[in-house]
Amino acid sequence: MSTLEINDLHVSVETEDGPKEILKGVTLTIKDGETHAIMGPNGSGKSTLAYSIAGHPKYTVTGGTVTLDGDDVLAMSVDERARAGLFLAMQYPVEVPGVSVSNFLRTAKTAIDGEAPKLRTWVKDVNATLEKLDLDSSFGTRSVNEGFSGGEKKRHEIAQLELLDPKVAILDETDSGLDIDALKVVSDGVNRFIEDKNKGVLLITHYTRILRYITPDFVHVFVNGKVAESGGPDLADELEANGYDKYVSAAV
Repeated sequence: MSTLEINDLHVSVETEDGPKEILKGVTLTIKDGETHAIMGPNGSGKSTLAYSIAGHPKYTVTGGTVTLDGDDVLAMSVDERARAGLFLAMQYPVEVPGVSVSNFLRTAKTAIDGEAPKLRTWVKDVNATLEKLDLDSSFGTRSVNEGFSGGEKKRHEIAQLELLDPKVAILDETDSGLDIDALKVVSDGVNRFIEDKNKGVLLITHYTRILRYITPDFVHVFVNGKVAESGGPDLADELEANGYDKYVSAAV
């Protein structure tokens, strides 16, 4: 059993006017086999939560704890967090010119496992994963995210998820910029990760459309840097019908 525990997390960022608190006491627990969806209006702190857990230097943790299987995540460097089993799929994946997808994936796998995968087996695994994501095997020869369409970038993120096999996946607006076909392919990849490997997922999204394909166990409404409400999948339907107004009004 793997468990990511976030307890009373406070996070700030530097602005021209000094530090600004973004997260104001977030508490969540994600266990093996659980999918948690976080929804909320723009500026509510959803992506800040993702990047703070991953260790982005822009965000300063001013209070609270984050642990993975009891180990202090906040005391780890970014690469140590990845080796411990945390994975972040970014909303805007960065381009890495001159580094092929194949080399990038094998280097990442080697760094996480501590040894290089056997080349023949690895090539088979990579090609099989790319095929499941509707990506041609020649995709591996392209530079990471350079010239990729929005759908290719997000499918590449899910390829990383499947091949690197983390304990907990944090998916930051993985559905943004996807057409309906790409959304189905990406959702199928996430579902394989959840079902085949019984792993925990923290899924951040603005919209319910991805939740038609990935059924969450828990839905959390994020407003003003806090969890304003938690419930089951029905909560997402309520948000689709009525929006965030009542939660925003209550927070104000």
